[in-house]
Amino acid sequence: MLMRTDPFRELDRLAQQLINPGTGTWSRPSAMAMDAYREDDEYVVAFDLPGVSAEAIDIDVERNMLTVKAERRPVAKADGVQMELSERPMGAFSRQLVLADTLDTERIKADYEAGVLTLRIPIAERAKPRKITISGESSRKEIRA
Repeated sequence: MLMRTDPFRELDRLAQQLINPGTGTWSRPSAMAMDAYREDDEYVVAFDLPGVSAEAIDIDVERNMLTVKAERRPVAKADGVQMELSERPMGAFSRQLVLADTLDTERIKADYEAGVLTLRIPIAERAKPRKITISGESSRKEIRA
């Protein structure tokens, strides 16, 4: 049996029971932790989703709005099993990101490994830096000696 005294955790548990009696889980979706950074010619967004199966993750893109939804389900309890401590949040998690117009939403790649969902979003070709050639009189002049 696990014994631990934390008055703040006990207050959180009581508040959860008041919000959703009998289940101890929140009824509204909560946000998931994420990192976002640029790596060469793509943006990388990594979401922490420990304990979530790949089948319970849903990724949608509509115009420039990226939505990631996931659900962590409780472990099935066998007969005779009595829960002593339950601290891991269960239920629905969601996160929405507004993507810049400079990103290519048609070629997003998703990978899920070790509880981390990684999205790689390429930068659109039209947004990449490029050289512009200058035309004018100086390029048309002939130099005579």
